[in-house]
Amino acid sequence: MIFYKTLSNWYSDNKRDLPWRRTVDPYKIWLSEIILQQTQVKQGLPYYMAFLDKFPTVSHLAEADESEVLKLWQGLGYYSRARNLHASAKYIAFELGGKFPDNYNSLLKLKGVGDYTASAIASICFNEVTAVVDGNVYRVLARYFNIDTPINSSKGAKEFKLLAQELIDKKDPANFNQAIMEFGATQCKPQNPDCTSCPFQSGCLAFNKGIVGELPVKIKAAKAKRKYFNFLVVISNNGQTVLEKREGKGIWENLYQFPLIESKTDLAYEDLNIQVEAHPVLKHKSFELSLYNKDCIIHKLSHQHLHTRFWIAKLDDVIDNGVSISKINDYAVPVLIGNFIETFNF
Repeated sequence: MIFYKTLSNWYSDNKRDLPWRRTVDPYKIWLSEIILQQTQVKQGLPYYMAFLDKFPTVSHLAEADESEVLKLWQGLGYYSRARNLHASAKYIAFELGGKFPDNYNSLLKLKGVGDYTASAIASICFNEVTAVVDGNVYRVLARYFNIDTPINSSKGAKEFKLLAQELIDKKDPANFNQAIMEFGATQCKPQNPDCTSCPFQSGCLAFNKGIVGELPVKIKAAKAKRKYFNFLVVISNNGQTVLEKREGKGIWENLYQFPLIESKTDLAYEDLNIQVEAHPVLKHKSFELSLYNKDCIIHKLSHQHLHTRFWIAKLDDVIDNGVSISKINDYAVPVLIGNFIETFNF
């Protein structure tokens, strides 16, 4: 059995009709690949369509303000993807004269583009024979060939890349790469793979050994840190609130949030109130403080879990440099803040 022929036959019968499969425009392929990093197709598709509607070309994206890009990205998480997307668009538009890089090595120079994304764009748009290796590909290859090398190790990355490169259809790399990703996403799934109708069943070593659920192997990540966030939702008597832009390279860079009191432990009301009264926004002001959510909202990020409470501070005063509550939805905020804004009755 020739691996790529079996895969190609399966793909022709089972591929989903997705908009980025109807084009070889590198801008559109790049956009889809960045959005679909760490995001499922069902969630990413509306964002892809919204981005193309607002920024139909790389030049349109390059000319946008970062705040516009972050606002449109809101809800997808991993905001560094959006910032890198915007930075690379400006690089292409203003330094490369709008000409999209047309090979693997040049694509790697784009911010936020690694081996997988460069391989996808190079093969789909420019027919370069370079194999993609993403989570779906790792899973298919690990199971079929019974490979227990951890996929999140440097050894695993090299081993699986070499294997994928050996298997790729040299005459049609674009079709092969899209087929193996689709196969992993819809047939050889992480949970409950459809082994009964799998065209690779007879040759799949994991299936024949009864160890499909044990592969691929992944080194366990370090335990996520726990942090405690207390957001101060200030509401003045003239319908304004306070939003602050996050600076630095931490989470939610350049997004907006309510004033934050962060701690390593869960603060009692008395301890929190002392910090609230000393906070620059509320210092020397008369306010009424109340707790919005008694139970912490636990917002899970890849490396930390945020135990969050929102505190409502109603002022009998105006706010200097405040934000009109009627304009609050114009600001790009983390999904944690966005969910609060959506449910809270200002």
